[in-house]
Amino acid sequence: MQKTTKLTILTITRVALSTAIICVLGPLSFPLPISPVPISLGILGIFLAVYVNGWMWGTLSCLLYILLGFVGLPVFAGFTSGLAKLGGPTGGYIIGYIPLALIAGFFIDKFEKKIPLHVLGMVLGTAVCYLLGTTWLAVSLKMSFSAALMAGVIPYIPADIVKMIITIGIGIPVRAAIRKMNQ
Repeated sequence: MQKTTKLTILTITRVALSTAIICVLGPLSFPLPISPVPISLGILGIFLAVYVNGWMWGTLSCLLYILLGFVGLPVFAGFTSGLAKLGGPTGGYIIGYIPLALIAGFFIDKFEKKIPLHVLGMVLGTAVCYLLGTTWLAVSLKMSFSAALMAGVIPYIPADIVKMIITIGIGIPVRAAIRKMNQ
């Protein structure tokens, strides 16, 4: 989107608002009785941040969100926070938001007008997030990788597909409006 890395008041505002949106969506979660991992709207916030801000500023919003949760703001799923949450069974998914933002943002920026490639970037980024989260879930709960995959990924795929669709629906017009403001 924006080819410059210039830090402007508008950029700072967009990053702050995107971080705030992730902080509002992240705690909203829905527990599943079959898994220690809740369905969280945090990924939706990350998708929106990179769609609206591009890979660099969207990833910064993601990092700020994780930092805010790390220092104690209850912004993680279920209104939790802290190092214990990051080191707990679902911490790998939270850390996985970083490569998710980088990968999805790269595809969205690099292939500006190719929506299928935006979706591919979100899918690949989500897959890396799933990989990190599932690996950490398996290690922390001493379960096999396949059991962790069944507990932490398979039930979540439909919800994450819906989040991608929502992101495309919201992201395209917002991104176009921001482009017009920058002209």
